[in-house]
Amino acid sequence: MASRKEDILVGLDVGTSKVCAIVGEVGANEEVDIIGIGTASSKGVTRGIVDEITPSVDAIGKAIQEAELMAGCSIREVYVNISGGHLQGLNSSGVVALKESEVHESELLRVIDGARAIPLGTGQEVLHTLPRHFSIDSQEHIANPLGLSGIRLEAKVHLITAPHSAIQNITKCTRQAGLATPVVTCDAIASSEAILSDDEKDLGVALVDVGAGTTDVAIWEGGSVVHTAVLPVGGDHITRDISIGLRTPIPEAERIKIRYGCAKTSMVRHDEKIRVSGVGGRSAKELSRQLLADIIEPRVEELFLMVQKEIRNAGGEDLLASGLVLTGGCTNLDGMVEVAEEVTGLPVRRGTPQHIGGLIDVVSSPAYSTGIGLILHAIHRQKDPIYLATLENSSWHRGSHKVRAWLTKAKRWLGHFF
Repeated sequence: MASRKEDILVGLDVGTSKVCAIVGEVGANEEVDIIGIGTASSKGVTRGIVDEITPSVDAIGKAIQEAELMAGCSIREVYVNISGGHLQGLNSSGVVALKESEVHESELLRVIDGARAIPLGTGQEVLHTLPRHFSIDSQEHIANPLGLSGIRLEAKVHLITAPHSAIQNITKCTRQAGLATPVVTCDAIASSEAILSDDEKDLGVALVDVGAGTTDVAIWEGGSVVHTAVLPVGGDHITRDISIGLRTPIPEAERIKIRYGCAKTSMVRHDEKIRVSGVGGRSAKELSRQLLADIIEPRVEELFLMVQKEIRNAGGEDLLASGLVLTGGCTNLDGMVEVAEEVTGLPVRRGTPQHIGGLIDVVSSPAYSTGIGLILHAIHRQKDPIYLATLENSSWHRGSHKVRAWLTKAKRWLGHFF
């Protein structure tokens, strides 16, 4: 199988319930055509955390193989996600004096390094450094300070940290599957790339990515991330509730949830019936679909109450002019948007991937947001000088950025002599 050129990028979404590999071909004007998709049932991942290497490697291998066959290319490098309750978000700031009264890349590196220099828990490291805005002297809310003059440069950033072991485990899985992983990106940041519009990010919006094991929340305001969190509730909790409430095996509960599930009881007719398989070979039974909705609705309400609490604790209620945007496979359930609006009192929409071409009919689902977002994230951010200066992905990825920064400084220094 012949390998394609650099215009092929692959997003690898390693989730609790599935592994999904999405192949994108980058064309003119950075437009992305989706040309291949591969999925496999995820085993070895619990609530977004890799807890078994071999099953995870096998699932990744199957998804990659399927994506290769559809796209007609060989995959050697992927952009992979990370999720789980071990991720933490916090805001920080750094200040430096400008030596040459002008902001160069070296000053940008120094001020962002200063913002990153905060005490972290044992084994934690900075996964993302996301600039919110910069200030030079009394001039505030500067998006890109390069080239501007002044005496004092300040950077306000949002940091996302993760255990070093968690990053190592996900990269170990991809490596054992024969893949290189240049960047690891958290779910909420990747999904935001695929789902949110620039207007929503500017006006204020909360992305709510409901996965199988966890729910990721990212609050945007003024075009930047100001708060992130991971909530310990997801689609698998709904599935388990159905399994217990209807006395049916987990796989059957998942099938029923996808096919007949509704998050709002009032949206279901009284006369609708569903057929449910019994446990341990017991005969199937016919039950009311409204009973199913009665089981699902309280769990969904609990989820959005947790989202509302997170937004309030972050002081974000007054920032969200664009409301909430839901994504993730579980948000395909009927009634999710309606329950979210009732609980939070905010406008809500269901988000599907944007800014793509190719297999649009196949990937126009919230379930593919993270995989597509990983591709878009790789395209947009790797060409952004502010992003490159953040030394993203810390210890295991920082080396390549430091080499690049050192070469830039060396070139500038040598330029004085030649």
